[in-house]
Amino acid sequence: MDKKVITTNNAPAAVGPYSQAIEANGMLFLSGMLPIDPTTGYLVPGGIKEQTAQVFMNIKAVLSAAGTNINNIVKTTVFLEDMSHFGAMNDVYAAQFSGAFPARSAFAVKTLPKNALVEIEVIAMK
Repeated sequence: MDKKVITTNNAPAAVGPYSQAIEANGMLFLSGMLPIDPTTGYLVPGGIKEQTAQVFMNIKAVLSAAGTNINNIVKTTVFLEDMSHFGAMNDVYAAQFSGAFPARSAFAVKTLPKNALVEIEVIAMK
């Protein structure tokens, strides 16, 4: 199996022992992206809409570093600090895609790293 680490300074650095993304046999597996501004290293100010928008900026940066884009996402997993954020997150999420949406799961979790409101992981095709 051919496995390659994908990394970019245009998305936040990993906050633990993992890679931003791994490319394997034409598939990209992005780690959960947090709403961290890569220039400051801090969560973006605002609520769930601002945080979801930043997560997608980070996802797009990693996909770009891998030579692909958001149109090649096939699956997302959304982790929310509280399901009450689902509607607002969904509004921002829907605006990111044109055409067919990727498959998706969404969960409420007890706590996210850095006390973020949202984290999204992605599987994409190269």
